[in-house]
Amino acid sequence: MPGENLSRDEAHERAALLSVDGYEVVLDLRSAVGDSAEAVRTFRSETTIRFRRTGEGTSTFVDLIAPSVTAVTLNGRSLDPAVVFDGSRIALDGLADENVLVVDAQCAYSRTGEGMHRFVDPEDGEVYLYTQYEPADARRVYADFEQPDLKAPYRFSVTAPEGWTVWSNGVGEQDAEGVWRFAETAPISSYITCVVAGPYHYVTDTYTRTLDDGTELEIPLGAMCRKGLAKHFDADDVFLITKQGFDFFHDNFDYPYPFGKYDQAFVPEYNLGAMENPGMVTFREEYIYRGKVTQAAYERRANVILHEMAHMWFGDLVTMVWWDDLWLKESFADFMGSFSLAEATRFTNSWVTFANNRKAWAYRADQLPSTHPITADIRDLEDAKLNFDGITYAKGASVLKQLVAYAGRDAFLEGARRYFKRHAFGNTRLADLLAILEETSGRDMKSWAKSWLQTSGVNTMTPAVTYDAEGRITELAVLQEGDELRPHRAAVGLYRLSGGELVRYARAEADITGARTVVADLAGEEKPDLVLVNDDDLTYCKVRFDEGSLATLRTHLGDITDPLARALCWSALWNLTRDGLMPARDFVSVVLAFAGRETDIGVLQMVHAWADSAVTHYAAPEWREEGGRLLAEGALRELRVAEPGSEHQLTWARFFAATASSDADFQLLEGLLDGTAKIDGLDVDQELRWSLLSPLAVHGRADETRIGEELARDDTATGKRHQVRLLASRPSAAVKAQAWAQVVESDTLSNALVEATIAGFVQPSQRELIAPYAEKYFAVIERLWAERSIQIGMDIVRGLFPGLQDDPSTLAATDAWLSAHESAAPALRRLVLESRDDLARALRAQDCDRLAA
Repeated sequence: MPGENLSRDEAHERAALLSVDGYEVVLDLRSAVGDSAEAVRTFRSETTIRFRRTGEGTSTFVDLIAPSVTAVTLNGRSLDPAVVFDGSRIALDGLADENVLVVDAQCAYSRTGEGMHRFVDPEDGEVYLYTQYEPADARRVYADFEQPDLKAPYRFSVTAPEGWTVWSNGVGEQDAEGVWRFAETAPISSYITCVVAGPYHYVTDTYTRTLDDGTELEIPLGAMCRKGLAKHFDADDVFLITKQGFDFFHDNFDYPYPFGKYDQAFVPEYNLGAMENPGMVTFREEYIYRGKVTQAAYERRANVILHEMAHMWFGDLVTMVWWDDLWLKESFADFMGSFSLAEATRFTNSWVTFANNRKAWAYRADQLPSTHPITADIRDLEDAKLNFDGITYAKGASVLKQLVAYAGRDAFLEGARRYFKRHAFGNTRLADLLAILEETSGRDMKSWAKSWLQTSGVNTMTPAVTYDAEGRITELAVLQEGDELRPHRAAVGLYRLSGGELVRYARAEADITGARTVVADLAGEEKPDLVLVNDDDLTYCKVRFDEGSLATLRTHLGDITDPLARALCWSALWNLTRDGLMPARDFVSVVLAFAGRETDIGVLQMVHAWADSAVTHYAAPEWREEGGRLLAEGALRELRVAEPGSEHQLTWARFFAATASSDADFQLLEGLLDGTAKIDGLDVDQELRWSLLSPLAVHGRADETRIGEELARDDTATGKRHQVRLLASRPSAAVKAQAWAQVVESDTLSNALVEATIAGFVQPSQRELIAPYAEKYFAVIERLWAERSIQIGMDIVRGLFPGLQDDPSTLAATDAWLSAHESAAPALRRLVLESRDDLARALRAQDCDRLAA
């Protein structure tokens, strides 16, 4: 039998054969605490599945990944586990019309964030458990039919250590025997079932609403985190965003929240941002802030809360048949997160963040060799795991924003309402949604979908303007490039300098089609200083400028008064840099000139990240040191003039630490840490201390003892991750050898510590030190991919790719590996191809920058 992978064809065959009436899952988690003599710590899992045969055939299989199976019984008939269980599947034959399967197994606790993750808090020794399944890891906790279209009701029962509380999708209570029993769920897919257990700190609230028919909707709310984070937990703000989200979605969806309670757990060592388990949403605990952060951080958390809430309808209530249509939930949730954030919360500028941050993720993904249509061809589970990417999320959301402009907001929301009512608790494909949107909009959605959802790649739009003798526009055309020329509903804005400000004085919307579209409404307008295509960010495209507009941005970008227009210009300049059309040093010059005037803190943080990446990857190697020095000097200059105590001051402090490179820089960082230096208003809290200490470790000015002293100040789970990262970042061959061995030759580190070790190992200032590992990387990745879980495999293959060895020989070595491993797992080859593309892009950009010298 095949291994842990599951193909689309197998899933379709199984769905045609059977339907599932319900699951009863009984877990005994008392083994989570105390010493264990087992090589792999396990728990007992007993699953009863009731299912019917609805198609032709008498054999199938059930999914289970477990160290051992104690017993399998089908319709009262005992099956020998040694015969029917192969490590990932249990073979079933002799099916009846109605079937009862009972599987008793010993399942393993996880250290990779997949399945039943077990975490021991180093601060107090407490043990915390949570599950994470998407796309297919429920089978690590109980036997199931692991595919989204075999929905069923679930009933969980859990025995836990004394003093613990247990949560699941349904409401639960502890009976007289100490067993936690949970109400049966509505029909849901296996990947969104969930169990959270441990001595979590738990806070409650209630959401109430009077529905249109006069009935009262009451949703019990809960929020939880580790006890060690309780003092930092601002549950009131979590509940505020939650209630605002429920108001927005009930106002617009006309379908009451269907899953009873709504708990939100912030859990340790989480691989994702969050997961939309109905009634039991899980988040990475990094969204609980231990020190001062900017409003951008709170906006990011609020966006994630609303993204997951949108999934209660898009994804949980109505679910895709197979992972081909993953976008049916992720694109909608990503769009709805920003949409609801702008209209229902204090974060009214969320579309600025979307344009500047989320779309940058999409643009990058859509230019990789692995780019794919939004409706992707997902052959199996490994494909599915890799398609949680910038296309499925951010490009899909961008395209939905374009759809709202194309079809109209009212038609879009009415389509959503009909979609929920027509397909509640069912599974859908693309055609199901398009049929409803055609009903509500009157538009030809098939043609729109063919252009936007079923093709890949990003279009580029450039203005072409001619003027008369008096300087008025005679014609403004938009030139569209790309493999697929799509229909765009887009705006073009004209800006001019007035009183020291760059302001818009004319705007026109147009349907951009084909290679050249004339925007007739702008003819006769006075000559602009800046022409901004895709003003207001209605569509998904890369923006280019005419020569006059680009010259204006080089000298006046900071004078643009509208924050969204300014963000679009920053993004466009960054795309020019990535594409090797603008020298990295020129982009750095624009950053140094205007970043200090950027008022939107999220945009500023993104610009900082881009500037750092420009110097690290896209600048000519001979200019890197100079570029880094200029950024550090600029960061310190802005830090000193920033308003004391402001979030801008904090942001510049972090950027200064990230770019520090001189003895004077390091002395200031040391002084801020030991109290001998001070910057008015800058609160050097524990999280900032780790940021300031990091460059000292990288440059050999903080040794193991000094890092250990900092851990003693912050002896927590978060402090431990920082310590591991900093230890691996020290400039020593022995340190690098140890870090490599811990990640590559050993499988004992948890997912979070693997991530921290890799982050420390890879340092741009240590290119020569880690150069010997390039050859080793290509020698081990196929073995690691076969031996490790897919999540850890992805972290290692992406994280350790020798992209910092940015010369043609590394490109040649990558090509040699790809040529010699044509039969390697497609998902592994995709990761290597993506990294190769990043490297090739860097080399092209370096050539551009070198010519500018």
